[in-house]
Amino acid sequence: MNTQTISRVLVVEDDRKISELLLSYLRADGYEATPVYDGRDAVQHIAQHAPDVVILDWMLPGLDGIGVCKAVRAFSDVPILMLTARVDELERLLGLDTGADDYVCKPFAPREVVARVRALLRRAGGRVKTSPRPWVVEDACFRISWLGQWLPLTRIEFMMFRTLLARPGRVFSRDQLLASVHDSQRDISDRAIDTHIKNPRKKVQAVEPGRDYIASVYGVGYRFEISE
Repeated sequence: MNTQTISRVLVVEDDRKISELLLSYLRADGYEATPVYDGRDAVQHIAQHAPDVVILDWMLPGLDGIGVCKAVRAFSDVPILMLTARVDELERLLGLDTGADDYVCKPFAPREVVARVRALLRRAGGRVKTSPRPWVVEDACFRISWLGQWLPLTRIEFMMFRTLLARPGRVFSRDQLLASVHDSQRDISDRAIDTHIKNPRKKVQAVEPGRDYIASVYGVGYRFEISE
């Protein structure tokens, strides 16, 4: 494959033999291929590393292929090729409707998978964009999703975290965060505010381990920042 930029392919397949087979064919064709064996790990990898194409098995531990598609489409347009042993047309269409761009039925020829990856890259034409914002806020339902998973936030946690998310990089004082709670503000002390901020931090880290987006600004308050 004659290209100056090596395209990165993420192979999400829990069957190690199938995964290794695909990896060997992709690498032989000049791609940088990386394996992931769990659906939740796949969502985190895509958010953090932004691969050029994802090969995604339907049946996965942690989160199945449909769940992965839904989560990824909240923040990325990366081309997704779904692998499925399902032969029912409606089930294959479900994968496409959920966000997959193409599918291959098992058993498959590895060369066909590589050819379809090449076609997806050609169609994408460098237009794939991954948002730096892995969250979705639903004000009407008082809920926030992170990498496609709804965070178990209390109403107060939602309102304070939403305030931080609305202005990444801005430092909010405790008084400003208290004001965002509106009618409940008389019942919250400064110490309680710290707890209501630390809880969303822990809940985000439960979805995306090792990442800390909420920074404490000593003597002032808190800031939400996108980690590189």
